[in-house]
Amino acid sequence: MANIILLGPPGAGKGTQAKRLVDARGMVQLSTGDMLREAKTSGTDMGRRVAEVMERGQLVTDDIVIGLIGEKIAKGSRGGFIFDGFPRTLPQADALGDLLAAKGQGLDAVIEMQVDDAALVARITGRSTCGNCGAVYHDVTHPPKIAGVCDACGSHDLRRRADDNEDALKTRLMEYYKKTSPLIGYYYAKGQLSAVDGLADVETVATAIASVLDKA
Repeated sequence: MANIILLGPPGAGKGTQAKRLVDARGMVQLSTGDMLREAKTSGTDMGRRVAEVMERGQLVTDDIVIGLIGEKIAKGSRGGFIFDGFPRTLPQADALGDLLAAKGQGLDAVIEMQVDDAALVARITGRSTCGNCGAVYHDVTHPPKIAGVCDACGSHDLRRRADDNEDALKTRLMEYYKKTSPLIGYYYAKGQLSAVDGLADVETVATAIASVLDKA
């Protein structure tokens, strides 16, 4: 069992690797967005708080997110938890550390998925996804066998995200470096940080992450 954080900019492959860890190790992925959507319709006291805040068009506070994470941790996990999208800031990192300590747990590893910005832009701006089955393609590295047709399900609904363009991605990268990259130094100072090459192929990255977890 291990509790880990995956760090890295948009497009580094955190979601892909988190899914593999869920399937291979029985870990639970705690994605902030997924938890908020689930809580909003749960009917619980915390869910009602989330719904009220979101209906007012306000940002959900760190206290609420920590509360949701606490509820998930209380339910337990055979393989541990993957924190995805949280923490994003140093105060959030402190709050998560306090929560885990209160539950008698801790972080076993913080894995930074390192990328080269120029290569990342090239990776993301060529990406498309099947609107029917979710299969992912790339103009250069993994195009569909028949242009515009999904290999997996035959759908012609291949889509690009509106913000998968160079200008939008550079804005997202800047936001990441401003707010989240200080966490790299924070966890390095705690002796919890490991780095893997986020731009390697999926299998190579998965093997590198497994190596980190097996040593944790």
